[in-house]
Amino acid sequence: MFLKVVLAAVALVATLQAALAAPEPVRRIPVSVLPYYGLAPTPEHRPKVEVGRRFDHALASTQRSEIAAVRDTIEADAGTVTPMTMMVLAIRLYDVGLRDDAVLWFYIARARYITLEDVLDVSTRELAPASEAMKNFAKLTGPYFNGYAFCDPRKQQATIVKALDWVEKHPYDALFLKNLTAKAGDRTANLQQSIKRQRASADEERAKFSDAKFVKQFAAARKKNKTDAMFCWK
Repeated sequence: MFLKVVLAAVALVATLQAALAAPEPVRRIPVSVLPYYGLAPTPEHRPKVEVGRRFDHALASTQRSEIAAVRDTIEADAGTVTPMTMMVLAIRLYDVGLRDDAVLWFYIARARYITLEDVLDVSTRELAPASEAMKNFAKLTGPYFNGYAFCDPRKQQATIVKALDWVEKHPYDALFLKNLTAKAGDRTANLQQSIKRQRASADEERAKFSDAKFVKQFAAARKKNKTDAMFCWK
């Protein structure tokens, strides 16, 4: 699978430590995944965004209202929106301080891509570039989104469920395009199985946090690496 939902505490903190050298509040996500997203030199500058003319200008804005408007537009017409667009939306929401929304859209983008990977052959010429981009987005941005999300594990667990509910309710139109090569089996059935597997992974993660020993180790690791100082500021 594209990305395991279950995160071991040590692995998560180790990734954060590697990605973030100084224990300072992380107020924006400093990553680039070209051609879709290029980091701006400062928060006052517009980043480079190329996810589609419908959204590029607003997602490159430095105004919270314009970026939030993209979120609302996607909610109203979700079927054609790519996972890359959703990833860039998540980054930009974080950058303007809408961090709870950012985490939700990161998980939605990730879950939508996993359904794509489970239904279609992403190694084909049509899908391979997007597949590679999504793997890079997840690898580079995941430590930031999860660093904040796990300030409150219960809230994080609820957000995962909300994201999966959203993806199940709004299936990606590309899954059913006849010009894209599907994996063996019925597309609708494979989509349903993808959602089912992702929910099972979320359940496994939730079970880990019902173990007092695990919770204690998780909290100790975050404290040792100053993860809370980087992400749990108000």
